Amino acid sequence: MIADSFSYVAILVALGGGLTYLEKRSKSRFFEYAPPIVLLYFGVMLLATAAVWPGPGENADIDAAYRALRNNLLPAMIFLMLLKSDLRQIRKLGLRMLLAFLAATLSIMVGFVVAFAIFQSLLEPDAWKTFAALSGSWMGGTGNMAAIQGALDVPDSSMGYTLLIDSIDYAIWVILLLALVPYAKHFNRWSKADTSVIDSVGARLEAEQQAEGKSIQGTDLLFLLGLSLLVSAIVQALSIGLPTGAFMTTTTWVVLIVTVLGVIGAVTPLGRIPGSGELATVMLYVIIALIASRASFAELSKAPIYIVAGLVILAIHGSIMVAVAKLFRVDLFSLGVASLANIGGVASAPILAAAYSRVLIPVGVLMAMLGYIVGTAGGLLVGRILSGIAA
Repeated sequence: MIADSFSYVAILVALGGGLTYLEKRSKSRFFEYAPPIVLLYFGVMLLATAAVWPGPGENADIDAAYRALRNNLLPAMIFLMLLKSDLRQIRKLGLRMLLAFLAATLSIMVGFVVAFAIFQSLLEPDAWKTFAALSGSWMGGTGNMAAIQGALDVPDSSMGYTLLIDSIDYAIWVILLLALVPYAKHFNRWSKADTSVIDSVGARLEAEQQAEGKSIQGTDLLFLLGLSLLVSAIVQALSIGLPTGAFMTTTTWVVLIVTVLGVIGAVTPLGRIPGSGELATVMLYVIIALIASRASFAELSKAPIYIVAGLVILAIHGSIMVAVAKLFRVDLFSLGVASLANIGGVASAPILAAAYSRVLIPVGVLMAMLGYIVGTAGGLLVGRILSGIAA
């Protein structure tokens, strides 16, 4: 059994690095349906279940390393994640794309509220926290999920359910949206949508991204690392004296403040420094591995119920999106990318956009960036509603 904190952290980071390296080198489509971050979570959980390192409360050194890394990296990761979410660029998507994104976000929120109300009696008393964390992921990305987990103090053991739904139900949804691509013309004829504006926006965004292309330098990464850690330290210090309650904890204040700072930083020269997204991803993998290291497969006894609940959420979301398309004449591309920008984030929305046309990839990226901005606040709002239902 591992008994020192350095070896504990080293194994977690090595597993994350190894899985991402395998994804990069592999030509198999396996990683499209089993993302490295999901494999990392369940791989680390397997090691924790096998007692490769002491459990919570059994080793003071490892407990201290866990708390220090997770609590301090989370605000830094959120700040870096949002530095590429420039609202001025997102505005270029046009009214119809933004309408589709708003419809996707709101329909997902409705889906979570309805599904939780249906399955609440079959779940644990604190299951609303698990659903809130997943809603953050399905309105933004895994980073938003980690932010809500910290803000609501979701038990690490419950995050297994979140990742389980996020992998299985998400994979089904991605396959469905990709399968619908050949039927876009028929759908657009039915919804009476005009796609000329989307095509022109995609071409313009691609030209702008090619003109601004920059390579990542080591000095950029060092600067961003130091800045993000400093922001994390300052925000945590400022949040200590803020008022707290049953829902607003000190960590919630930290998440909200650092989110605002990240959005502000995105419209300054900081947003143009390359490498913030890559560095945020590294931190995210470390945070997910830390969370998984405190969980166990023995705690996933109600997995089938959560998976079915996730499918109900997607069914409600899809039905509302189709109704919005007919009512506002939205095309299938906008509908699908808006949905996947919420549920899949930056890892999936560009893939679906490319299935329509490579010139539309930047549209998928920007839509996913918008998800990063609204995901945390939206997830906290869902959590507030679900906690009222559970009371």
